[in-house]
Amino acid sequence: MKQFKILAASIGLILSASCGTSPTQEADIAEATSLSKTSGQAFIEDDVSNPNILQIAIKSDDHSTLVAAVQAADLENALVNAGPLMVFAPVNAAFDALPEGTVEGLLKPENKDQLANILKYHVTPGNYSKDFLKNFKKLGQANDQNVMVEVKGDDVYVGGAKIIASVKASNGIIHVVDAVILPPSK
Repeated sequence: MKQFKILAASIGLILSASCGTSPTQEADIAEATSLSKTSGQAFIEDDVSNPNILQIAIKSDDHSTLVAAVQAADLENALVNAGPLMVFAPVNAAFDALPEGTVEGLLKPENKDQLANILKYHVTPGNYSKDFLKNFKKLGQANDQNVMVEVKGDDVYVGGAKIIASVKASNGIIHVVDAVILPPSK
């Protein structure tokens, strides 16, 4: 229904440019086409397809801090792209382990760019299993920096964070990690 409303509004804009519209019609078009915090592909509801990375994270009680950070950085739409994407998703306890006040500070609007950089350091193109990641020494992350991969026995660490679980998504894979991966200073 939302897609239909946007399509109708787009058609209305085209028609209004050639035919003229009333102030009421212009207000309806403006309302239907305005972008808000709940617009974009991340907010299209779909009960039929396999869930994407963002949908899985939202439903996970262990990732509520990560979801809040993604929302504060306005990165929701990036996590629903076709991918494939690998997201190294820190659990809430990983955020809790950061120095006191760190998360609260990063969630402030004035720190949005810094937060986005940290979150992008948790994302890389691909859809590799934990075992396949053992073949890598480093990965190129979405923030244009590399993160190191280390193997200790059967465990795989990415940027010092241990992969503790993996969940397949329609647009990639989520590797649940036990620490927040902080990018090196540029």
